[in-house]
Amino acid sequence: MRLVVVAGSTRTAAIDGISAAGADADALRHTPSADLEILDYGEPVQSPVVPVSPTGCPTPAVVTRAVREHVGFDVTAIDAGLARPTAAPTVDIGDGPGADIRDVDPVPDAERLFERARSFAAGLPDDEIAVAESIPGGTTTALGVLTALGERPAVSSSLPENPLPRKRRVVDAALATSDLAPGGAAGEPVRAVRRVGDPVLAVVAGVVVGASEAGTTVRLAGGTQLAAAAALARHAGVDEPLSLETTSFVADDDSAAVHGLADDLGLTLRATDPGFTALDHPATNAYVAGEAKEGVGMGGALAMAARDDLPMATVRETVVDLVDDLLAARTAGERRQVP
Repeated sequence: MRLVVVAGSTRTAAIDGISAAGADADALRHTPSADLEILDYGEPVQSPVVPVSPTGCPTPAVVTRAVREHVGFDVTAIDAGLARPTAAPTVDIGDGPGADIRDVDPVPDAERLFERARSFAAGLPDDEIAVAESIPGGTTTALGVLTALGERPAVSSSLPENPLPRKRRVVDAALATSDLAPGGAAGEPVRAVRRVGDPVLAVVAGVVVGASEAGTTVRLAGGTQLAAAAALARHAGVDEPLSLETTSFVADDDSAAVHGLADDLGLTLRATDPGFTALDHPATNAYVAGEAKEGVGMGGALAMAARDDLPMATVRETVVDLVDDLLAARTAGERRQVP
């Protein structure tokens, strides 16, 4: 199995109160770059931050990395517009971060991103891939795209309490700027991303379309952001079977409506519970409390662990070890060099 992680940035993430994917505004800009390093090296090696929420919840990348240490799947990282450089090896498709979706055309190169990703995915040698994302603020842009396509306007959140009313106000302002009504981009996925999306969605959608056209089985490793990418693929004409593999944290969040999204889009939904309630550790307690419910392929990685009969107890132990090591290194101000 190959996990394709598409990472990038959107200035939408700077809007107050919509993302917890970083301890502060500056750290948030480093989060996707650091996520890729954690997946490859087990820790940030160039990025100056360990991605944690303002309350200290670690990035879901540690869960994906924990599974990878036991299952050993391949990772291909795509730079779809990172705000900060990463030491992880990447396929470069994007040229820079997306703008605030309340600006005109926040992803002006959406068509080029989509087609480059489509071509890249068509050439992958794998029979099966999982596709994931890392982009702070991405649930708000996903809500924009779902609304523009006329799909169910519901998304999850990295925050314990989903600020959907705030996100909907942002999306309403974005639609007004673009002179686009809800459903006004139905059947026009590239237009939806260009007007109210982000570069990661453009690339993920292109990967899903290109891989599907090549006969590759596609697993969507994530939550409502990947559901939005599936919506884009459906509106681009993809009718092949697609599965959405997410966490129990997203599936149990009624505000995210992921079950309804999956039904609407003809997705096979699989939610995996890592059993973090069995522990009493600050990191896993934060997930249980509703922070960082998904991202960086967390749900897809947990599904891989279940398929490989990897005990969730082993995953939990490895997550705790990784988090303890990361936070100890952050406290000591240590960073090792890229191998």
